[in-house]
Amino acid sequence: MLTLDITNALGKTITPSHGIPEQDLDSMRTTMKRYMENFLSERKNAEHAWSMDPYNKITIDAVKDVAAQAKSQKIKSVVWIGIGGSGLGPKVIREVFEGPDTIEFHLLDMLDPAIVDMTMKLVDWKKTMVVIASKSGGTLEPMSLFFLCWEKLKAVMKDKANERVIGLTDPTSGILRKFCQEHGIRMLTIPSDVGGRYSIFTPIGLLPIALLEGNVDDFVRGAKEMDTACQNTDLDANPAALLASVQFLLDTKRGYPIRVIMPYSQRLESIARWNQQLIAESLGKTETANPIPLAAIGTQDQHSLLQQWMAGPRKCWHLFIREDKKVSIKLPDDMGENFAYVEGKELGELLDACHLGTSQALTKANRPNVTITLPALHERFLGQLFFLLLTEVVLLGKLYRIDPYGQPAVEVGKKITKEILMN
Repeated sequence: MLTLDITNALGKTITPSHGIPEQDLDSMRTTMKRYMENFLSERKNAEHAWSMDPYNKITIDAVKDVAAQAKSQKIKSVVWIGIGGSGLGPKVIREVFEGPDTIEFHLLDMLDPAIVDMTMKLVDWKKTMVVIASKSGGTLEPMSLFFLCWEKLKAVMKDKANERVIGLTDPTSGILRKFCQEHGIRMLTIPSDVGGRYSIFTPIGLLPIALLEGNVDDFVRGAKEMDTACQNTDLDANPAALLASVQFLLDTKRGYPIRVIMPYSQRLESIARWNQQLIAESLGKTETANPIPLAAIGTQDQHSLLQQWMAGPRKCWHLFIREDKKVSIKLPDDMGENFAYVEGKELGELLDACHLGTSQALTKANRPNVTITLPALHERFLGQLFFLLLTEVVLLGKLYRIDPYGQPAVEVGKKITKEILMN
């Protein structure tokens, strides 16, 4: 099971004036117990539909079948088209599981002509599957990119182009669903009541794992394990409730509105951007108070932002995410006098030292930080992490009194963009 260490955010560690005093955390116990009971009651009334996705055996079997189909067709590359949660979630999966022996996973989630052109030239369209992820089929970016790929497939595969496309869309309606029906394209459904940023346990997250030969069953197993933990009404035994309490208290009681999400693993770089979207789009709905997420990456941002974090205005707190067990790569035994102190050490030891150095430096400066540790970067623990962060944002919605679903401000930008293009 992953672990959550909040020690360096507590007042007894970084002084009560900068950290969370014990009495403030104690005051959250009754509040969070009530909110957890509300959350569980709402789930029984079919709210928070995303929380039941890991239990959907029909979907799990369907994604495995698509992966088997890709294998039988000798598919060598996948072009995944999606934006927002439909792109960031799969990007996390790709970074963790893509390797020299897997399918090549090309992700198109923006309209940069140079990147699109390069992707079009890189893939062998005779051995490529295209996955288009869009619930409505009306979003400008993914559908524009899809029709470019559709033209490529038709030119090579002729009347069998439809056999190389999978549509991830709404189960009952929408432009993409209609297109797939008209062209005989296989579809996997995203539940109508599950928004894009909450969709990691739908085919949006499950299909990339299956295509990259990861273990889908372990991924949902991890989610179920975290679900069990997150149903506990005891604050100390519920990681999501505890993390939400820390976030809320550091922001509203200690003036730390900026949440820096900083994995110490390049394979987890996109989990920071995924959580950034989840927090910003779910809770960025009031000018008075809500968390401001900022994605970072260790060790790179030690050298670009640590000065600001250590000595700048006290506005940031850090959420570090690390993996315990790492690939073994040992440094040479002879590196010269200047680097004798790291001779023969594992690269993982250096990475851990960098995390501890940053964490301890921030703690010494009385700057709060929290660490989530995954035993290994394995499907099971990744499933735990995703479910933890999804549950946390729902509880934060209750604490901040903000509806974590919907994104009305985003729709304004989409509408204006469409008007510009129609003129």
